[in-house]
Amino acid sequence: MAGAGGRAAASAASESYTGRGSSTPGVGGRTEHTPRYTLGLLQTPHSSESTGGASSGAARPGGSSGEGLAARRAAGNSAVKPSVSERGESYFGDKSSCVENANTLNLTSSSSVRGLNSACIGKTPLSSGRSGCRSHTPLMGYSVTSSSAVSAHTVASVIVAVVEGRGLARGEVGMASIDLKNPEMILSQFADNTTYAKVITKLKILTPLEIIMSNTACDAGNTTNLFGLITEHFKNVTFTTVQRKYFNETKGLEYIEQLCASEFSTIFMEVQSKYYCLAAAAALLKYVEFIQNAVYAPKSLKVRFQGSEKTAMIDSSSAQNLELVINNRDSRNGHTLLGVLNYTKTPGGSRRLRSNILEPLVDAETINTRLDCVQELLQDEELFFGLQGGIISKFLDTEQLLSVLVQIPKQDTAALRSCNTQLLKAYYNSLEDTRFGIILEKITSVINDDTRYTKGCLSMRTQKCYAVKPNINEFLDIARRTYTEIVDDIAGMITQLAEKYSLPMKTSFSSARGFFIQMNADCSTLPNGQLPSEFTKITKMKNTYSFTSADLIKMNERCQESLREIYHMTYLIVCKLLNEIYEHIHCLYKLSDIVSMLDMLLSFAHACTLSDYVRPEFTDTLAIKQGWHPILEKIAMEKPVSNNTYLTEGNNFVIITGPNMSGKSTYLKQIALCQIMAQIGSYVPAEYCSFRIAEQIFTRIGMDDDIETNASTFMKEMKEITYIIQNANDKSLIIIDELGRGTSAEEGIGICYAACEYLLNLKAFTLFATHFLELCHIDALYPNVENYHFEVQHVRSSAGNKEKIAYTYTLSKGYTEEKNYGLKAAEVSSLPSSIILDAKEITSHIAQQILHRQKSTPEMMKQRAAYQLAMRLVQTARNSRLDPDSLRVYLKALKKKYEASCPTPRENDEQQ
Repeated sequence: MAGAGGRAAASAASESYTGRGSSTPGVGGRTEHTPRYTLGLLQTPHSSESTGGASSGAARPGGSSGEGLAARRAAGNSAVKPSVSERGESYFGDKSSCVENANTLNLTSSSSVRGLNSACIGKTPLSSGRSGCRSHTPLMGYSVTSSSAVSAHTVASVIVAVVEGRGLARGEVGMASIDLKNPEMILSQFADNTTYAKVITKLKILTPLEIIMSNTACDAGNTTNLFGLITEHFKNVTFTTVQRKYFNETKGLEYIEQLCASEFSTIFMEVQSKYYCLAAAAALLKYVEFIQNAVYAPKSLKVRFQGSEKTAMIDSSSAQNLELVINNRDSRNGHTLLGVLNYTKTPGGSRRLRSNILEPLVDAETINTRLDCVQELLQDEELFFGLQGGIISKFLDTEQLLSVLVQIPKQDTAALRSCNTQLLKAYYNSLEDTRFGIILEKITSVINDDTRYTKGCLSMRTQKCYAVKPNINEFLDIARRTYTEIVDDIAGMITQLAEKYSLPMKTSFSSARGFFIQMNADCSTLPNGQLPSEFTKITKMKNTYSFTSADLIKMNERCQESLREIYHMTYLIVCKLLNEIYEHIHCLYKLSDIVSMLDMLLSFAHACTLSDYVRPEFTDTLAIKQGWHPILEKIAMEKPVSNNTYLTEGNNFVIITGPNMSGKSTYLKQIALCQIMAQIGSYVPAEYCSFRIAEQIFTRIGMDDDIETNASTFMKEMKEITYIIQNANDKSLIIIDELGRGTSAEEGIGICYAACEYLLNLKAFTLFATHFLELCHIDALYPNVENYHFEVQHVRSSAGNKEKIAYTYTLSKGYTEEKNYGLKAAEVSSLPSSIILDAKEITSHIAQQILHRQKSTPEMMKQRAAYQLAMRLVQTARNSRLDPDSLRVYLKALKKKYEASCPTPRENDEQQ
C-alpha cells in the first residue's frame, strides 16, 4: 500500500490524544485548526479568512455563551449535506461562526437577557440541487446558558423544539427532537395539564443540549407557564427562541415529505393531523439548517411519532424518588436501576435502556415478546455469548460509523439463524438484507480494510490520512507521499540533532504543538546547564525537556499544509462515496434499531445471571412472592430480606405501618422498581411475580429532610399529593410514604384520611405507609383495605434493664403493635420518670377513646368477610390454572376462611 512507510513513521511518535481538535500556530502567526472526524467524515472548520468580513469581530447570537457553537460541536451527521455554496470550498460541520457564507449579520443586544432581541440572517438552502440563497431566515430571540451548561454540551447532542396551543388549545403540546449525532427525528403531541408533567418527563428523557421555543412564549412580562416551568427544571440547558411564524405545520409536513426515508413513510398517516408537532418540526429543522449551514439529504431522515399512550407515565419526581437513572446522594454513583441492569456494550443500547426505564411499556404482548427473547438467551449460552461478545461488542456508536461499516462481518448473522423466538428470527431476516452487502462492497472499494477509530491524536491523524485506498486519486497519493517524506525528514533531523549534541533526543507529537523534541536528562549533564541556543519554546517538567527549533517549526508548517490537501481530497472522495450509499441508507436505521434492542435484551439476560431473577407474568393481580430490592442487593453485595406483596382489584389498598428504619420506604421503592423492571421486559428479583400493567407510576417517598416540620416541606407534600390525585386513574400504581408529617398530628391525620378516601374510589393499586395508626381503622369502612406492618423485636441490653429494638425487615399482616415510638425514645432519654408515666397514662386514655369509636360491628365484619370471599372467587374464575381436584380443595379452604371470619351469634351478643 502506498504510503505504508509514512503511516508507520507517523505512528511511531504517537502520544495520548488530548482533544477532538485544537489550534496550532500556523504561517504568519495565523491559527490553524486541526481537522477532526465525526461519523467517520472529515470536518475542517472555516478559518477566519474564509468567512470574509461577516465573521470579523462579529459576536455569535446569544452572546459569549455561544449556544449555536455548542450545538454545532455536538453535530456531525452522515445524512447532512453541505449547502451548495460550501461544497468544494470548505467542509461542513464545526464552523467558527454560525453565519459562515451568510450575506449579513444583524445583531442588537440589550443588557437585560429577557429583553434581548437579536436577528441572525443566514442562508438556508432547502434543496441541494440549487445554488445560491433561496431565502433569508431571521431567527429572533435570546439564549440563556449557565456556566455548567458547557460541560453538559460535551455529552448532550439533542435539540428539542416545543410549542403549545393557544386559546382553547392551551395544554395541547407539540414536540420535535433531533439528535445531531444520529439522523432521527422524533415527534410527539399530547394533552397536558397545568403542571406540564408530561412535557417535563419527556424532556428529562431526551436530556437536551438546547430547547427551542417561540418568542411569544417568553415575551417580557407575559411568559407562559410552560416556558417558566421548563426553564425552572432545565437550568443548565440552553434556551433559544425563534419567531412564531417558523412554527408552521404546513412547512413541517413539507419537510417530512421531503426528508423522510421511504421506509418510514407511514409517518405521514400518523402526523398529518397533529398540527403542533408538525409546527415544532418545521422550526426545529429550520434552526438545525441555520446552526449547521447545512441541509439533510432528501429521503435520508428517520422520522417517527412517539405518543405517550404506548408507555407508562413516570413523573420526574417519582423517577428521582426511585433513583431510576441518577443516585440521589451522588450523581456519579451507579447505584440506580439503570446501574443494576446496564450491561450493554454499545452507546445505542445504553440509551435505549435508559429511555425504557423512564418510559416502560404498557402493551403486555410486546413485553412478553421481549421476555421470550431474554428467556431464549438465558437458555442458550452459545447464542448469548456469540451475540454479546462476538457481534454486539464490535459495534461502536454512530460517531464512528465509518469504522463500523468497514467492520460489518456478514457471516456473524449466523448466530441468530437457529433462534426460536419470533423477534430474534425477524432480526435475523432483517440482517440478511442484501443492501448491507452493497454498502459493504462500495465502502471496501474505497476505504482501507484496516481503517479504525483509534486513541491518540497522531494515530488518528494517520488513520485519516490513509483511510482511502491507493490508486483512487492520483493527487491524493502524491500528497500522501509528500506527507510521508516530511515525517521521515522530521524524524531524521531530530536524530541528527541528537548525534550532533550527544543528547538523548526523541521525536514526540501533540495536537497543540505538532512534532517537537523531547528529552529526559538531568540539568547537570547539559553544557553550562542549558540547552543549545538553536532550541526554542523550552519547557521542563522534572527531568523531561520539551522544545523545538526554527527548522522544525517550518517543517511542521509544511506538514500541516500537506495534511490540509490530504484531508480535503479525502473529504471529497468520502462525500462521493456517501452519495452512492444514500439510496441504501434505510437499512442502516434498521440495523441501528436491531443492535440497540439486542444489546438491551442481552443486558437483561446478563443481569439475570448475576442474581436469582424470575420471569414476570401479567394478570390483573400484583403478586410478588419473596421479592427483594434490586439496588439494595447491588449495594450490600448480598441478598436483602425478601417479602411478599399481594394486591387485587378487591384488595387494592394496603396501609403499611412500623417504626422508623423498619424498612417501609425500602419496601415501597422495591415494589415500584419491580413493576418497572417487569414492564420493560426484564426479569424481576423474586421467587415468583405477577403484575397488572400500570399506566402511571406515582411515588411520594418521605425523605430525611421531611422530618423537619416547616412550611416548605408541607407545601412540597401538598404539591406532590395534588399531582397524584389529579392524574391517577384505575390503572395506576400509587405509592405514598409519610404524608402529613409537615404539619400537626391532627391536620396530618385529616389530610391522610381524606386522600385515602379519594384514592379508594379508584381501582388503582395503592400502598400507603404512615405513622398515623388511627388511619389503620379505615379498613372497618372499606373492605378493600388491608393492613400490614414491619415486625420488630425487643431485646434487653446486657448492660442494664433498657430495651433495644431489633429490626427484622419482615412484613406481616395487621397493623403494628409498636404504637408509642415517641414514648420509647423518651424512656431512654434523661426525662424524669414522673413525666414519662404521666405521658403513658394520657396516651392510653386517648387511645381507648379512639378505639371505642372505631370498633367494628358484627354486621360490618360479616360484610367484610363476604366481600373478601367474592373477590377471591372472581380472581379464581379469571386466573386459576388448577386442575378440578386442586380447585375443589382450594374452594373448601376459602369456605372455611369465610366461616372463620364471620362472628358467631355468641360473639355478636358479647360485642353488643
